[in-house]
Amino acid sequence: MISPARPTFRFAPSPNGLLHLGHARSALLNAAMAAQAGGVLLLRVEDIDLARCRPEYEAAICEDLAWLGIAWEPPARRQSEHFDDYRTALVRLGELDLVYESFESRADINRAVRDRPDWPRDPDGAPLFPFRRMAMGVDERARRRAAGEPFALRLDMARAVALAGPLDWQEQGEGAGHGAGHAASIEPRAVAADPLAWGDVVLARKDVPTSYHLSVVVDDALQGVTHVVRGADLTAATSVHRLLQTLLDLPAPLYTHHSLLVDPQGRKLSKSLGSESLRRLRENGATAQEVRRLALDAVD
Repeated sequence: MISPARPTFRFAPSPNGLLHLGHARSALLNAAMAAQAGGVLLLRVEDIDLARCRPEYEAAICEDLAWLGIAWEPPARRQSEHFDDYRTALVRLGELDLVYESFESRADINRAVRDRPDWPRDPDGAPLFPFRRMAMGVDERARRRAAGEPFALRLDMARAVALAGPLDWQEQGEGAGHGAGHAASIEPRAVAADPLAWGDVVLARKDVPTSYHLSVVVDDALQGVTHVVRGADLTAATSVHRLLQTLLDLPAPLYTHHSLLVDPQGRKLSKSLGSESLRRLRENGATAQEVRRLALDAVD
């Protein structure tokens, strides 16, 4: 684990599509806040989704950042090259008896909650995992493993929260808009974490030996990240991240969750919605200066 000698920030896109203005906003804020703090900006390529992530999108990310005038300290960390780091973390959580195999499919989950409109949902709107860990015996799990059935690994949330105790994180004001980077002068405040709201989250998918929650926590620690600056849509996920940091005895960064850019319908910009890419803006004649202004001109 790296012990950072200076403030360390990171921009961590997934190479599963082209960057849009929302990505530019996050990257520019990270760069501005790193510069103000006399720190360093790292680039992390979050490419655990091997089916959707492509080298040409990673190349496009680097091209877009360079066009915006954003420099980062090489080399970029590719998550797909560090699965062993995530396996090590899973082993440690397993030794605490906090991880179990989940053979249920999404269809199984949907069927279980289909007639339960009151079934609780996580902060992202997905139904909480509706099956109890102890509903399947140890022998049955072993039999299904031996039969080669695919399984995910889930965190026993209730047990994990009981072990970790009450948690919070330090949230600093947003370095957004015309005053990009001013967050460093704002006193952080403690925000209570509520990991139970997420239920038994997936720590390793059936097709990949990790998940977003696990890999982002491990990466931040291994890269010596001291400041996490990311979109407000990830605020609630910080509860899970603080829990994993505590269980794995990892340092907790200082967090800033910035406001999001939205489209005319009020939806956050997204690759899945086909939000206009930085490449398209460039091809249509927009200058880097214009794009920087558009990305940072948000309601704070």
